[in-house]
Amino acid sequence: MIRTVVIPKNTALHLSIPKDYIGQQVEVLVYATDEVKEEKIASNAASLRGKLNLSNEQYKDFHQYLNDSRNEWNRDI
Repeated sequence: MIRTVVIPKNTALHLSIPKDYIGQQVEVLVYATDEVKEEKIASNAASLRGKLNLSNEQYKDFHQYLNDSRNEWNRDI
């Protein structure tokens, strides 16, 4: 992933694409940084599914870890 901030000098902007991106779908966003509003932070792990690019096995392990951690909170000390 490449992320950079530029200050355009006119209405045209030239992008150089890395060779390993050729033939792939890429996303290009253009917005003024002062227009960005604070985004809500995800409040639960389910809303993050797919964001971490986990395999099914890794997702199951991650979910099991979360469940085990939550169960520890409820145990008597």
